[in-house]
Amino acid sequence: MLELNHGFRVVDVHARLDPTDEAEVASRGRETTPEVLERELRRAGVVRAVVAPGERPAGEGYLRANNAVARLSVDRPFLAFGRINGPRDPGSGASSRLRNLAASRADYHTSPEDVEQYAYDDRFHGFTLAPAADGVPDAETLEQLADVGLPLVVHAGRAFPPAAVAETLLDHDIPVILAGFGGYPLDRDLMTDAIDLLDGHDRLYLDTAQVRFRSVLERALLEHPDRVLFGSGAPEVHPNVGVMEILTLDVSEDAMRRAFSTNPSRVVPGLGPGES
Repeated sequence: MLELNHGFRVVDVHARLDPTDEAEVASRGRETTPEVLERELRRAGVVRAVVAPGERPAGEGYLRANNAVARLSVDRPFLAFGRINGPRDPGSGASSRLRNLAASRADYHTSPEDVEQYAYDDRFHGFTLAPAADGVPDAETLEQLADVGLPLVVHAGRAFPPAAVAETLLDHDIPVILAGFGGYPLDRDLMTDAIDLLDGHDRLYLDTAQVRFRSVLERALLEHPDRVLFGSGAPEVHPNVGVMEILTLDVSEDAMRRAFSTNPSRVVPGLGPGES
């Protein structure tokens, strides 16, 4: 794809980077290498990006994958986020609530000590959580996430909708970035629900990864210009596509600038100008 020349400083809060060792290649998703990801981001005019590992097999945990992503980010324009998991079922039904009463951490689940270690390791700048794939951390771990204050990218959807995010996470005073407006894949109603939540939750933000509805993006940028963060969804989506979807919206350049740089840099300080 051609390089984009748009004149904006663009940073990205949503990209995936998996270890490139053959034994550690992710079992799902489009595979890429750090070199390819860096080149594609550069062609789209993205100067810095948050990266986190993709899903790992059940029972494996994310310690090795997180450390590998942090290592691969060195001397590249990447900020590593540690992926976390937990023992609690993300469902809202009676059976899920019953299972959660007896849920306890296994050795591969993220503990409060793990969160503290990641938070004070200067290689990591935040966390990412996909409840449908990895479960929900227990109360003690969520409390530790609130204590360290680093941003948490949450992958929501029908299995863990924005309402569940509000009930489970937003009372813990954690800066939450809801990936894909909480409606991946292409669930307009869930995306609308996520925008509605912004009125009552000051520490909730939405990233634009794989949000294909122009009206949804425009509404969020017009009503909440300080709460929308650019996310490309790379490598599943080429960064050029994500950038162009913002550039073709019927919003002001100031709103675009906020989404591309100002807002992400405020929520994830390492993305700011002059940071490395």
